[in-house]
Amino acid sequence: MPFILILYYSRYGATAEMARLIARGVEEVPGIEARLRTVPAVSTVCEATEDSVPASGAPYATLDDLRQCLGLALGSPTRFGNMAAPVKYFLDGTSPLWLAGALIGKPAAVFTSTSSLHGGQETTLLTMMLPLLHHGMMILGLPYSETDLLRTTSGGTPYGPSHLAGGESNQPLTEEEKRLCQALGRRLAGAALALDRARANH
Repeated sequence: MPFILILYYSRYGATAEMARLIARGVEEVPGIEARLRTVPAVSTVCEATEDSVPASGAPYATLDDLRQCLGLALGSPTRFGNMAAPVKYFLDGTSPLWLAGALIGKPAAVFTSTSSLHGGQETTLLTMMLPLLHHGMMILGLPYSETDLLRTTSGGTPYGPSHLAGGESNQPLTEEEKRLCQALGRRLAGAALALDRARANH
């Protein structure tokens, strides 16, 4: 079964919940499934070795997950307006895929969670797109036909779903944020299948 890879890092659980909602949206589309994967934390002191299987949650991602996926949703909490170090560290190790052109033409999308409303949601989403563009991926956002973009007073951007987690990182996702996550999953799955069919017909 072809799959969308939903690759994320989550410290307090909000980004992980967004990933699960995107997965739900993907699996509303017949003929494709969602594969949830995370990345290990990195040490600020020295390169640390994590157990190969996390204590809880999704398994760690491998380069094969990326190589084999039909599309990618990449998620991270914000860190000073940019993706978290574990996500960047994982992406920095994808040079073999870049050299092989393994991700060229695959659709990709991004999502994030922040502690404050103006804490870098949009800059994080935009900077997460940059390495995906270097890989030749086709970036998808959310169109304003998703009318929750017009109504939300928390997270949600045309660049991808976002969530306002609050200063204690414990605010639940709003109904608008949830719907936007699922909408992205459906959109990414539909685009991935359409592109795959187009490649097969050429």
